Amino acid sequence: MTTYSGTKEFEGATFERTSFKGATVRFSDVSGMTMRSVDVDGLDIDSHDLFFGSLIVNGVDVVPLVEAELNRQFPGRELQKAETPEGLREGWGAVRAAWQDTVDATPTELVDAHVEDEWSLAQTLRHLVLATDAWLGGAIRREEQPFHEIGQIFTGADQMGFDTSIFRAEAPSWQEVLDVRAERQQRVTDFLATATTELLAEERANPWGGDDWRPTVGDCLRVILEEEWAHLRYIRRDLALLR
Repeated sequence: MTTYSGTKEFEGATFERTSFKGATVRFSDVSGMTMRSVDVDGLDIDSHDLFFGSLIVNGVDVVPLVEAELNRQFPGRELQKAETPEGLREGWGAVRAAWQDTVDATPTELVDAHVEDEWSLAQTLRHLVLATDAWLGGAIRREEQPFHEIGQIFTGADQMGFDTSIFRAEAPSWQEVLDVRAERQQRVTDFLATATTELLAEERANPWGGDDWRPTVGDCLRVILEEEWAHLRYIRRDLALLR
C-alpha cells in the first residue's frame, strides 16, 4: 500500500470516482475538505480538536451532538472548559477518578499491549506525565527543565527542535509508571487546591515554543484536562478492542 508523508500535493485537488476504501489518514490537515455524494459507511473520524471547529454532515453541524454524547459517556468531561477554580478542581477530581477506574480494571497482561499505531496503557500514562510536566511544571511554574525521564514524547517533537535526549531509552517498569504518574497527579491536585481567580488570569509562555499564543494559567490547566479526557477515551477504546 502506498504511503504519502509530508506532502502538500493534494491541497485544492479534486477527486472524482476515486476509491479511498480502507485508507488511513493520520496527523494530516483535512480542514475545509468538501465531500459530496460519497459513501461513508463505516467512516471513522477521530479529531482531538473537534470542538474547536465544525463538522458538517448532510447540512448539520454534528460537533455539538458529538460533544454532548462524549460528555454523557464521560461524566465531568464538560468541566474541561471550566473558567473558575472550583470548576477546574471538580473537573480534575472527575478525570482523576475515571482514570483510576480504568487502571484498576486493566489486567496486568494488557498494560503494555496496544493496537496498531497506538500507545499502550503504560505509554499513555507516561505521555500524561509529559503533559503535566509541560503545562504545570514548564508553563505555569516556569521550571527550566520540568520533564521526568520516563515521559512519553509525541511524534514529531524532534523535528520541532525539542531535545529528546532527556528521556530514558529503556521502558520503565509498570510500578514506576504508576508511582511517577501518581506523584504528577498529586502536583495538579495540590496546585488547584490553592488556585485563585487572579492566578488563573496570569499569562504564561507556551511550553512548546512560539509567540502566537500566550496562554493563561487557566488555559494551561484546561489543556491538561483536555489531554486527560482525550487519552482516557483513546485507551478505553483500545482496551475494548484488545479484550
